[in-house]
Amino acid sequence: MKKYAISAISLIVLVAIVLSLLNNKAGLKADGEIDQELLVTAGKTFQFFEDYTDPSTGLTMDRVDFEPNEVKAEHTSPTNIAMYLMGMASAVELDLISKKDAEKKVETTLHTLEEMEKWNGLYYNWYYTKDGSLKKDWGQFISSVDNGWLTAGLIVTGQYFENLKGMTDPLVSAMDYSYLYDPEVGHLYGGYDVEKNSVTSHHYGLLYTEPRVASYLAIGKGDVPEEHWWKLFRAFPPEFDWQQQRPNGKMETYDGIELYQGYYEYEGIKYVPSWGGSMFEALMPSLVLKENELGKNALGLNNKHHVEGQIRFAEKNEYSAWGFSPAGIRNNYGEFGVPVLGTEGYADKATVTPHATFLALEHAPEEALANIQALKELEAFGEDYGFYDSVNLKSKEVAHSYLSLDQGMILVSIANYLRDGVIRENFHKDPIGKKPEHLLEKENFNIQ
Repeated sequence: MKKYAISAISLIVLVAIVLSLLNNKAGLKADGEIDQELLVTAGKTFQFFEDYTDPSTGLTMDRVDFEPNEVKAEHTSPTNIAMYLMGMASAVELDLISKKDAEKKVETTLHTLEEMEKWNGLYYNWYYTKDGSLKKDWGQFISSVDNGWLTAGLIVTGQYFENLKGMTDPLVSAMDYSYLYDPEVGHLYGGYDVEKNSVTSHHYGLLYTEPRVASYLAIGKGDVPEEHWWKLFRAFPPEFDWQQQRPNGKMETYDGIELYQGYYEYEGIKYVPSWGGSMFEALMPSLVLKENELGKNALGLNNKHHVEGQIRFAEKNEYSAWGFSPAGIRNNYGEFGVPVLGTEGYADKATVTPHATFLALEHAPEEALANIQALKELEAFGEDYGFYDSVNLKSKEVAHSYLSLDQGMILVSIANYLRDGVIRENFHKDPIGKKPEHLLEKENFNIQ
């Protein structure tokens, strides 16, 4: 009997191994139940893009509110378009749509992008989804950060849908960031107002914010010099006494350029700050940049520390969930973050947004998965399109809104988590994504 008992146990183990191998072959992680929950969320999130993308232009509405009746914002931005493009590749990877059908939809979007009004190959901030025409009543602004995301989306699309590379490459090549670069300070301007024929008075001077994607690929394209990367502030110098705290640090030299390698500290966690202390500033770039893989002592480590900081902040304030980042609120939009994690810091308004948790999936998976369940308990999960955009932890008020930007971050995050960083891999396959990799590798933030 003992012999047969051992054989039965061996058989059970063998079956488990086979199932594990099958799961790995499919690109899924071992915990199938968790994976299935994520796939359900991805499916509902993707349905938003299916239902609110104009089939004739391939442009997705900026947001849709259900408070209580459906209200559509029938305009879009370069970042929204990028999220749709990368979301399509993500949906194929997650078996939500066939590659052939996705490619056809993406081709429609690319045809529209070819015809849309531009400035030096760069796109304006707002277009109508019905025909791709410029929404002039909202100004004629060219945003550095938004164009950066569209360029990234086009690069991923060209690598993933190889048949479309002949369409994406010319669009990327035409997007000239040299017009948005200030060589005197080594920073990108916030943007350019075509109507006023002037650049913004401010620059994007802080590395650990979402515009670092634009900086990275502008270097990769050769539109701006490599020294731009080292001209960006890690932490502002201690003499900038308006910032949240006086940073620690020292001067370091990279490629012959001296910079202040400063950092903040909170609850024993050392980190390079973002501007507002929000999750999308911190982690959105890691959707396409191999920061965790290549920047183990710099951006990758900083990503993990920012997640830790958000979690700790929620614990100290006895909040039932974490994930603070700008998001849609009832019929409006709000800036949310952890003040101490930013140089200026968005005010704490006890409001969390699901996209922040999904961005954290690859950086703190166990904590993120637990937080997803906490958000569901707060009734932040909708049956039609997945997670609503925000919930106030004190009033329990849920904003029954969906933003295409945030839906895109959720969908791409799930694809990267379940499919071994597939979106990042495609970005870095392109020469533009590969060329600046050494910039990520060589830096040390001194925050161990």
